[in-house]
Amino acid sequence: MKRILVILISILTFSSQAMAYEEANYEVVKENKNYEIRKYSDRLVIETNSIQGNGFRKLFNYISGNNEEKEEIKMTVPVTQEIKNGNMTMQFYLPSKFSKDNAPKPSNSEIQILTIEGGYYAVIKYSGRSSDQNFLKNKEILDKELKQDNITILSPPIRASYNSPFTLPMLKRNEVMYRVDL
Repeated sequence: MKRILVILISILTFSSQAMAYEEANYEVVKENKNYEIRKYSDRLVIETNSIQGNGFRKLFNYISGNNEEKEEIKMTVPVTQEIKNGNMTMQFYLPSKFSKDNAPKPSNSEIQILTIEGGYYAVIKYSGRSSDQNFLKNKEILDKELKQDNITILSPPIRASYNSPFTLPMLKRNEVMYRVDL
């Protein structure tokens, strides 16, 4: 039984590494045992309101070719969620080869192409399910740490997820992020 478990974990680990996605580039400028501060450049995203949990489907349809150019686009990470103007939004980062000028135009009017301005972000990583409970627990930890370190928060909390829904919870990478002033 133990041998089967080791083989299964090895296969799952290899599978998750083999299906690597392009990730938004950043530089870690500060880190401690609980969180890190990253410097991001500007990033291009597609965004939609995530009303009734259908935001993922709308964005996935866009990268699957449901756009004016009928172009399929590779998945990237993270998938982010944040509250804007009282509404939950979801974003997919576009691969670095795209700019506002050459990104396929959405055929769904609920999808926007936006540039997220670069800057500094405080990030705490955690594994497990991307549940509200796990997110809120880690948000509170990050809030406390940033307050203790006198770091000013400039944005609402951002939920970042990096793995497919089929990844075992213990192997998942999730994050809480805040734009901060350094």
